[in-house]
Amino acid sequence: MTRTALELRPRAGVIAILAGLFLAAAFLRGSDPLGLAFWLAGGTLTALVVVIFLLIGLFRTRNRRAQAAVSEFVAHDSAPCFVTADDGELWYVNAAARTRFAGEAMTLAALLGDVFASPQAVLSRLRLLAEKRGAAREDIVTRRGKVRLSTHRLAGGDYLWRFEEIGPRPDATAPEGIVFPALTIARNGTVLFMNEAARDLVGERVKAVERLFPDLPIRPGAVNLLTTAAGPKPCFLVERQLAGDRRELVLIPAQEVPRSAETDDAGDWSAVEALPVPLLKIAPDGAVLRSNRLARDLLGQRTCEGVHLATLMEGLGRSLTDWLSEVATGRETNSSEFLRVVRDDREVFVQVMLKRASDPADPALVAVLNDATELKTLEAQFVQSQKMQAIGQLAGGVAHDFNNLLTAISGHCDLLLLRHDQGDPDYSDLVQINQNANRAAALVSQLLAFSRKQTQRLEVLDLRDTLSDLTHLLNRLVGEKVVLTLHHDPKLRSLRADKRQLEQVVMNIVVNARDAMTEGGEIRIETCNISYDAPQRRDRATVPPGDYVSVEIRDEGTGIPSDKLQKIFEPFYTTKRTGEGTGLGLSTAYGIVKQTGGFIFADSAPGNGSCFTLLFPAHRGDQPGEAGQTVAPEPAAVCCEPPTTAAGPETDAAAREETGGVILLVEDEAPVRAFASRALRLRGYTVIEAESAEEALTTLAETDLAVDVFVTDVVMPGLDGPSWVRRALEDRPDVRVVFVSGYAEDVFREGQAAIPNAVFLPKPFSLNELTDTIRRQLH
Repeated sequence: MTRTALELRPRAGVIAILAGLFLAAAFLRGSDPLGLAFWLAGGTLTALVVVIFLLIGLFRTRNRRAQAAVSEFVAHDSAPCFVTADDGELWYVNAAARTRFAGEAMTLAALLGDVFASPQAVLSRLRLLAEKRGAAREDIVTRRGKVRLSTHRLAGGDYLWRFEEIGPRPDATAPEGIVFPALTIARNGTVLFMNEAARDLVGERVKAVERLFPDLPIRPGAVNLLTTAAGPKPCFLVERQLAGDRRELVLIPAQEVPRSAETDDAGDWSAVEALPVPLLKIAPDGAVLRSNRLARDLLGQRTCEGVHLATLMEGLGRSLTDWLSEVATGRETNSSEFLRVVRDDREVFVQVMLKRASDPADPALVAVLNDATELKTLEAQFVQSQKMQAIGQLAGGVAHDFNNLLTAISGHCDLLLLRHDQGDPDYSDLVQINQNANRAAALVSQLLAFSRKQTQRLEVLDLRDTLSDLTHLLNRLVGEKVVLTLHHDPKLRSLRADKRQLEQVVMNIVVNARDAMTEGGEIRIETCNISYDAPQRRDRATVPPGDYVSVEIRDEGTGIPSDKLQKIFEPFYTTKRTGEGTGLGLSTAYGIVKQTGGFIFADSAPGNGSCFTLLFPAHRGDQPGEAGQTVAPEPAAVCCEPPTTAAGPETDAAAREETGGVILLVEDEAPVRAFASRALRLRGYTVIEAESAEEALTTLAETDLAVDVFVTDVVMPGLDGPSWVRRALEDRPDVRVVFVSGYAEDVFREGQAAIPNAVFLPKPFSLNELTDTIRRQLH
């Protein structure tokens, strides 16, 4: 309304004249009806003029207040800022704008006339976008470099503008307006780009690097001969690695070379400050003689002069001084190495390329640095993946053999317990054997966890209920000096996971938090819902878009140094003293979370405690709020839901009355086969034994015996379990199947078609688990 009134200001005078004419006519007509009409029209127009001027005054007052607020906000901004009316008239400029732009221009377009070729077009384009979106920004290439111009639409129709010069600008220590010749080349030597300075130096636009340098290969960090229209010309060459195997070469004509490799003169080195490449000048003993701004930024140092290179970088595997000395004397052929920068704020890797000075009298070296953090991160991810794969294969093989042994031990122990009651002197010894076999099975399960090969029993869980059930145990674990608090999102979504394994993850992290708080403190567990619309990069992982359930576990402990924080999820890595930890707790948690499809992150700093964040995909079922329901697994090669009956030697004859049946037992491990066959015969089943898949197929081919259930190991010499079962089911499609294995179910089910009427029983299994599984398959 106020803006409309301001636009009507030029017409207010016309309305006032009309009002005067109507009032004069009314005065002449007197009190007749026409005169009254003139009085009414004149009075209305007069009132309208008064309202317009009142609104204009109100608008000006509000505008002055808005200008004061805006000017206070941007008064000390380092970038030039302006406030303009809708027509571009300047109402306010800050101190940076008065310094950058001289003159008394009345409009922003006039003020920017020396920056843009067509400032009015640029301003109109941004203003139209700001009217639709509220704000607009554009990066514009000008004669002097790249400029970013942004605008925000203010209340009342004004505009706030911000002017930033973001392109290459002359450095304060370099000659005014200096622009070094630069070109971009591909790996095959094709010249992809030459800037104007390079074209002027060479005399033309060339397409191949051979055309520029007659003496190949090129030597970065040294003087090279450059072919120009005026003949060969010596140039100091600086190289920077770009993405996609591209390189940028900066050429400094010899007469302009700052003698970076020839002299210690600070004035000569000053021109190198303008180069877009991190450079160091190093003495053969490792002391840094000179550095430019980009090198100091990359190394995280205010000054590098006088500092030894070994203080700034590490990771060569041998003495840095020896490497520098060998390069300086020409005895080292590999003049490029990847090193880790010693800095506390973040992890940075650099590729260091060393070149000897071109002056034989000066033994100094020139080091060209290239940020290789992203490359080393990818390499670390690959190495970690390879390491986890190797450990997973080892753990799987160890688990298979151990689980076979534990099945035989615990199984025969169950058979002995059937013949002894609690009053027997041997009963307690047998119970000890059984309990320790179960402990050994739990250790094997940990080995499988961090290699993501553990068998999962998935169900839809509500973390609020799961953590509440776990609170009593957690309080006992943390002790009296540590306070455990839980805070839940009241609308927390469900997730699909193995409840037992999820509890193990939380317990492992809480125990570590307790150990980090020797003087006591608080451990806080918080849950909430998180949604991401775009991929989120964190540490070395990328979290896809979607809905997640987050669990944060915070402590007030001693914290973890940054150099150790990156290793805490590695198996057998521990900072605890000998005997206090195995280094499997966090690696087990990592494996379980990743196998569930989630993510685990750690944030910590010495003295500030630690925070572990767990992200699990939210359940997308029809009824995500119904936690605790067992979910039928997706079709797999050989499995249905694993049996859930707990192991134990106690039996109930009435509950375990069998109806009989024929079982074909195929197991290549004789002790396991002996235990399983005895256990099944004790339950009244007829058992046919075979030590291989080939023997089982022969037995089925030579007899017409009706078989009710196949019980078979999965991994055997010759044909494996799923392969021979598929053949046998072609003639006996109604036979049910129980697969048993010391490997995890996922090892052999991927890429296989589902086998009907099949369940998976992981080793080690007890007598009761085996017989109960058979009974459920038969009934």
